[in-house]
Amino acid sequence: MKDSCMHYLSRVVFLWVIFFLFLGSVWAQNLSNLSTLKVDNLSDAQIEQLIKRAESSGLTPSQLEGMAREQGLSPIEANKLRQRIMGLQKTTNPQSAQNTTSGLRESSGQTQGDLFDSLRRSDPYYDLTPFQKKIFGYKLFHNRDLDFNPSLNIPTPQGYIVGSGDQLLIDVYGASQESFDVNVSPEGRILIPNVGSIQVGGASIEAATSRLKSSLGRIYSGLLGSNPNTFIQVRLGNIRSIKVSMVGELSRPGTYTLPSFASVFNGLFAAGGPNENGSFRNIQVYRDSRLVATVDIYEFLSKGNSQSNITLQDNDVVIVPPVQARVEVVGPVRREGFFEVKPEDTLSDLEVYTGGFTSQAYKERQTIRRIENNERKVIDVSREDFNSFNPKDGDEILIGETLDRFVNRVQVSGAVIRPGEYALENGISVKNLIERAQGLKPEAFLNRATLFRTSEDLTLAAMPLDLKGIMDGTQADVQLKNEDLLFIPSRYDIQEETYVKISGEVNIPSTYPYATSMTVGDLILQAGGLLQSASNSSIEIARRVRDASSGKLAELFTISINPDLKLSEEESRLPLMPFDHVFIRKSPGFEREKLIKVEGEINYPGEFAISSANERISDVIKRAGGLNQFAYPKGASLVRRTVYFKDVTPEEIQEKNIRAIREKVDPERNLHLNQAELLLFERLDGKINAIEEKKLIEEQKKILENLNKNSISDSLSRDSLFNKVRFKKQDVIGINLEEILRNPGTGEDLILQEGDILRIPKELQTIRMVGEVLMPTTARFVRNNNLRNYISQAGGFTEEARKSKTYVIYANGDARRTHSLLMIKFYPQIEPGAEIVVPKKPQRERLSTAAWLGIASSLATLGILVQSLVNSN
Repeated sequence: MKDSCMHYLSRVVFLWVIFFLFLGSVWAQNLSNLSTLKVDNLSDAQIEQLIKRAESSGLTPSQLEGMAREQGLSPIEANKLRQRIMGLQKTTNPQSAQNTTSGLRESSGQTQGDLFDSLRRSDPYYDLTPFQKKIFGYKLFHNRDLDFNPSLNIPTPQGYIVGSGDQLLIDVYGASQESFDVNVSPEGRILIPNVGSIQVGGASIEAATSRLKSSLGRIYSGLLGSNPNTFIQVRLGNIRSIKVSMVGELSRPGTYTLPSFASVFNGLFAAGGPNENGSFRNIQVYRDSRLVATVDIYEFLSKGNSQSNITLQDNDVVIVPPVQARVEVVGPVRREGFFEVKPEDTLSDLEVYTGGFTSQAYKERQTIRRIENNERKVIDVSREDFNSFNPKDGDEILIGETLDRFVNRVQVSGAVIRPGEYALENGISVKNLIERAQGLKPEAFLNRATLFRTSEDLTLAAMPLDLKGIMDGTQADVQLKNEDLLFIPSRYDIQEETYVKISGEVNIPSTYPYATSMTVGDLILQAGGLLQSASNSSIEIARRVRDASSGKLAELFTISINPDLKLSEEESRLPLMPFDHVFIRKSPGFEREKLIKVEGEINYPGEFAISSANERISDVIKRAGGLNQFAYPKGASLVRRTVYFKDVTPEEIQEKNIRAIREKVDPERNLHLNQAELLLFERLDGKINAIEEKKLIEEQKKILENLNKNSISDSLSRDSLFNKVRFKKQDVIGINLEEILRNPGTGEDLILQEGDILRIPKELQTIRMVGEVLMPTTARFVRNNNLRNYISQAGGFTEEARKSKTYVIYANGDARRTHSLLMIKFYPQIEPGAEIVVPKKPQRERLSTAAWLGIASSLATLGILVQSLVNSN
């Protein structure tokens, strides 16, 4: 039993393996015959399946295209395939359409399946090929939003033909009341109690009602006579099903079971409608081997006429023959595509099917490309022949477009109130055109205007005009022609923009627009006024020199203004000219405070202002109350800014102060403010907004400069470790504070600079050992203990230690290294707070075997050369 189960299991596994191998071969086969691919015959759904097959094999859409080219697919078809794939991407996700190499993989959080699902929802004709979509009427039976199923919730049609299987509901009402629920037998009869069998099959509801009235009249006498008092009504209950054969050029031909109310359109919809070769205008309905109707779908689509859409009966045959004549309409019509035509159809009929011309269409003539006698020819059909010209099968009807040219247009541009296009009528002239444009602007340049005229050969000609003379009547007016363009320049368009600049000690140094008769004081007001550091005298104005042949580059003027900015006579005599540059100098005696900081073991630590240019370390220690009892003078150090330190600019200091004042008068923080404080807040708020806007512009400029700046090629600049040391913003300077306090004013007593930090630590009682020692640690300071003893406390040197380069960093920042004299090493003296650093030996790259062989070969060659020289001597 166990063996049989194992045998069965092995057979099942074997069959599954064969099944998957078969699937793999099918997939491979589907991707191995791409050379015969016809992209125009593929629907979007088929393109989707092709992409899925490629991705299941690990290929992207671009690789799929490459594989198709390798298999022999023509470049035209390969380009069509790429365009179709890009079209799918653009429809599902426009952002992913630009990246064709990534395919339709996950994008914007959507999977490939989600993208195709969204495409199916957005396109009701997703399963149709581009050719099928162009066939007029083809979409009718492929629209998933359209339903041709007959409505059963309607009154019983009097013309309905009763057949076997129908349920008849017979109501007798009036003087007598009765109801009968009967089914029609296969022989077409119904059985009514006390009446008998009545033949109703093949009769309409109206005829069946008449028969039933006659038969029931034998029981209900009130039904008959000239003045009846009993009435009868016949209704359909459950209707029967009929079988209809749908044959011919259909998408899904076959025999279909339909409701007895079904029409021809219902049957066509069930069968998927005519296929690419099927006729839409000659659909035939046969009943009992006789042609009973011919359906023209175009009548329904173009005119809403459904008279030929008859109700089908059981065993009807609907035949869709092949299309006999089809033409293509290309151009500006409402509906381009392929249209089926009958022999009697004309171009006017075809215009109805296309929905008519668009506004861009040239309606006076149509061009027909026709194949006749095995040759191609072109036929021009004028408008008066549209009703008589009959298109033939294979015709390509080209609709032209109107020319992009006007027949009565003139234009005016430039310095007029309403520039634009105007109609050429009643002999309009230049002056009339300007009047239509509501006149000239005040800045119009009247000395000269230009009339651009299009000649008959479509070349452009320019005609200069004396506009001032035309407007005042001293010059003859010019009559305009079609497509003339009158250009009236503005004075500002033909001259350089004028400006003045101001720099130096003002609140907002910048470039400002020039105004006639403006003075230095006016410019200072625009620049936000003078700073406290500004000098109101010796203001320099640099003015451009028009003629630099003498070697003079600028004309300089020096003036003084009133400190209160009152207009003085000197200032009014020297108004500014365009492009002047005003320099506001700093007052010679102005200096803002410079601060230093004292930290550590001193009586009054903190910030101190430098009182004089030659103030020294000893002076500020006296001002700070001297050292306290815990100070360690030997460990004192001075931190000083380097040249790479970015100092705070006066503008930044000013901004900081403005923000601090603004915070104090902010109405959201302080509810008890008077009117003057509120006005101050508004002024400061405006200044801060201007400062932030300026900073934003400067930051954008810096970003652009950094993008355009070339990388530094200096090898030192590429060394990040060197840069870290080289570009330090602060350095620690070791000082001898004991000597400074004993002998103030000597060379040890340094002159202080802005930003200096004087640090005076407590006496440290430890020694730190770092670097190439076995156990880097911190040890207690022992007086008269030398460097080797401290190294021993750290476990001694490592094998990589460079003993001769050991150095000591003292608490004040000074450093001393080990010296050697006559093979004897002299180690630095150790003081409290010192740090012993043991560097590492530099790593040397060992020579490889190939390098040793190269050296040996060179030495051998050198030996042979020397031997040759000796032998020659």
